[in-house]
Amino acid sequence: MPADPTPAPTPNQDEEQAVLVLRLAGPLQSWGDRSAFNRRDTRPQPTKSGVVGLLAAAAGRPREADIADLVALRLGVRVDQPGTLLRDYHTVSDYRGRPLPQAGVNAKGLQKPTSPAKDTHVTHRYYLQDAVFLAALQGPAGLVATLAEAVRRPAFPLALGRRSCVPTQPIALGAVRHAPLEDVLAGEPWQAGVATVNAYRRRAQRGPEPFSPHRIDLAATFDDPSGEDTLQDVPRSFAPRDRGFSTRRIRHTWLNVPTGLPPSVRTGQPATAAGGHDPFALLGW
Repeated sequence: MPADPTPAPTPNQDEEQAVLVLRLAGPLQSWGDRSAFNRRDTRPQPTKSGVVGLLAAAAGRPREADIADLVALRLGVRVDQPGTLLRDYHTVSDYRGRPLPQAGVNAKGLQKPTSPAKDTHVTHRYYLQDAVFLAALQGPAGLVATLAEAVRRPAFPLALGRRSCVPTQPIALGAVRHAPLEDVLAGEPWQAGVATVNAYRRRAQRGPEPFSPHRIDLAATFDDPSGEDTLQDVPRSFAPRDRGFSTRRIRHTWLNVPTGLPPSVRTGQPATAAGGHDPFALLGW
């Protein structure tokens, strides 16, 4: 059974709080919180360990560095575009034609051969395609401002869960905010891609029911000591020989956020990509 949720350090109530908003978008993302044998899953939205790891990389912290201040930040995640699940099928073989070794080692520290001999190893890795999330972190204003600058000029390459998952720009959305975490995520405009926005527009144009295209309901998750759910994704350390995770309580909710579309779009033009060109227009997306 997972350990009881580890309470986050209580921030100084007299210390000014600020919120950093990150736009996590890219062709592929993978936010795993567990791996079993030859399978690496992804959760449907960013994990706290993944977001804290991104911030630690931006700040140039080595894996053995203390991350207690980053873990103590309160996290909120908004799902602007859930994306679709991709399974990446892998096979591994020795190019010399030799049987693959197993994980166990002999007295000399060398990997033992598989028995019976195994020539091919199959793995399955899962990713989210074309997903867009807003991750907001609330904490001491000085720390948040430092992290915001680090994300704009990262010391190490940033990734969306795995090194192969490169983010698109921008990651940091403007200046830090000085408002409650829930209010910040509720007030940020919808960050979905052009195709998703145009699909939402078409629904407003042909739907007979009352519909307000200038607002949309989006799922969100917040750190909450009294939350109804738990996740085991709070990192204790990123040190290779001392990795470990504890749990946190979370609260699921819905936020009604602005889309950037006018209240009525029945005669409006489709949204376009930056520069006025929509590469998917001819496909009807």
